[in-house]
Amino acid sequence: MFDLLYPAEPAPVYPRPSAEHPGRLILPPGELLPLINENGIVYGQAPRMWCHGGSHALHPVVHLHLIDRQGNIFLQKRSLKKRICPGMWDSSVGGHVSYGEQVLEALYREAAEEIGLTAFNPSFLGTFHWESERENEFVIMFAHVGHPELTLNEIEIEGGKWWATEEIDGAIGKGILTPDFEAEYAAVKGPLLALL
Repeated sequence: MFDLLYPAEPAPVYPRPSAEHPGRLILPPGELLPLINENGIVYGQAPRMWCHGGSHALHPVVHLHLIDRQGNIFLQKRSLKKRICPGMWDSSVGGHVSYGEQVLEALYREAAEEIGLTAFNPSFLGTFHWESERENEFVIMFAHVGHPELTLNEIEIEGGKWWATEEIDGAIGKGILTPDFEAEYAAVKGPLLALL
């Protein structure tokens, strides 16, 4: 299992003052995310907009992959209102760890918020580094085996569907799945099927 190590005192808030931006910075609104190195040591905190605005500061996210006993994987369709990959299919649950949260706290919070899942026993699958033009995320991956009843958050999610692995394999590279899911799926498919 992977977890974060927070400093005893609150970590500095980024972006830090600089020669170009001296004095007190006015931070964009939104939740603060922990900034980490790859072993989970938290060295700072920053607004989500700054983390996704080209700063490339590494920050943690949690992903949950739901797989049923027949090997079908639940994917959520991202809301059309999302800034990143609207309307594309993505992992069952995905979200940021907020500053001060531990990994499992974030996982249970995101699962409850996105798909109404509160009673589950996650299996740790490993970690995955995803970097794009906009973001630099340290993905902490979990799985749950079962076919639970789900209540989708219509603000966050456009829809949901159980996909056979063959369907997912056939959709790769066609602009249907998010790029980060496609990359992560290559790493997680074997461990997911090994749980059955």
